[in-house]
Amino acid sequence: MPDDAPETTVKLAPSIEAVPAAEWDACAGSANPFVSHAFLKALEESGSVGAGTGWRPAHLLLEDAGGRLLGAVPLYLKSHSWGEYVFDQSWADAWTRAGGRYYPKLQAAVPFTPVPGPRLLVHAGDDAARTRAALARALIAAAEQLEVSSLHVTFALPEDVEALSAAGFLTRTGVQFHWENQGWGSFEEFLGALSSRKRKAIRKERATVAEAGVSLRALSGSEITSRHWDAFFRFYISTSDRKWGSPYLTREFFDRLGAALGDKVVLIMAERNGRPIAGALNLTGVDTLYGRNWGCSTDVPFLHFEACYYQAIDYAIAHGLKRVEAGAQGEHKIQRGYLPVETRSAHWIADAGFRKAVADFLKRERAAMSREIAALMELSPYRCEDSSGVSRQ
Repeated sequence: MPDDAPETTVKLAPSIEAVPAAEWDACAGSANPFVSHAFLKALEESGSVGAGTGWRPAHLLLEDAGGRLLGAVPLYLKSHSWGEYVFDQSWADAWTRAGGRYYPKLQAAVPFTPVPGPRLLVHAGDDAARTRAALARALIAAAEQLEVSSLHVTFALPEDVEALSAAGFLTRTGVQFHWENQGWGSFEEFLGALSSRKRKAIRKERATVAEAGVSLRALSGSEITSRHWDAFFRFYISTSDRKWGSPYLTREFFDRLGAALGDKVVLIMAERNGRPIAGALNLTGVDTLYGRNWGCSTDVPFLHFEACYYQAIDYAIAHGLKRVEAGAQGEHKIQRGYLPVETRSAHWIADAGFRKAVADFLKRERAAMSREIAALMELSPYRCEDSSGVSRQ
């Protein structure tokens, strides 16, 4: 920091509970619920994160001489690469074959949550750029002190990546699919912005779900009871078993989430003959609906699209939200109005030779990702006057 910069102290907190909630949230802000003290606490106190999970909290705190929290980073010591959604297993394999030890590593992220948001959390009213630069340097110092192979800051905001890059981190890009609200007053108005063929396909999908006798409701706050969480957890476990075999979140997590952040939870529940058969979990920020988890006990054609994508658009339009971020992966989202958006991460590699190899890989990957996003935009379902210049009939 500059010579006239105030004296600061860096600490690593072994749990989010060790940090006063008001101080953490003064840095995290209110725009993104996933970096809030309450969300991170729900993960830790439910046993979803912590001893035995491979996610050991080591939250980085930057304090001034008087002990006031200037900035923070949600940070974890990792013994594997699961639950991150920015994949580095090939890096781990390469370093292991070269005789190195890749784990443990440090991960600045929200566990199991591929949602772009702030990672270098800065106290409101402070010099944000200077504090971010100090946090970036503090992260490197912590990685060197702990003698880890690497440090990864995933799904970060552009201003965070800029500060990290200036400190020597390597940058990486990825892609997600987000829906942007163009001021539509209804789902039908949104459909009117699509090409005729895509519009008809979506109407057919929604009709198929309705004809199957499925009804859907969006629940929030006190509307969500233990009965709803019991059902949703069954769906979550069932889908986890089919997809990747090991669910990350415990049943207790959902109770704690509802108790602490219930007003920000939007739980889409699907029922048939009065029996719940599927659910989609979302959280709201200031202007965004974030899709998180989905699960079902009964296969109904197009129900996944209805619960996760169309109901989310319905909710966003009804509540004046600007966008829906539907989570990781899924090119099938494009034809349903969700367009490709670049995501960013930053990576610090301890070994100079390994760092050079990773930098070369990332340079090629960024160029390929840029071409991929451009190609994906060509698949936009929007008519030319409603998309980013992509011509559609």
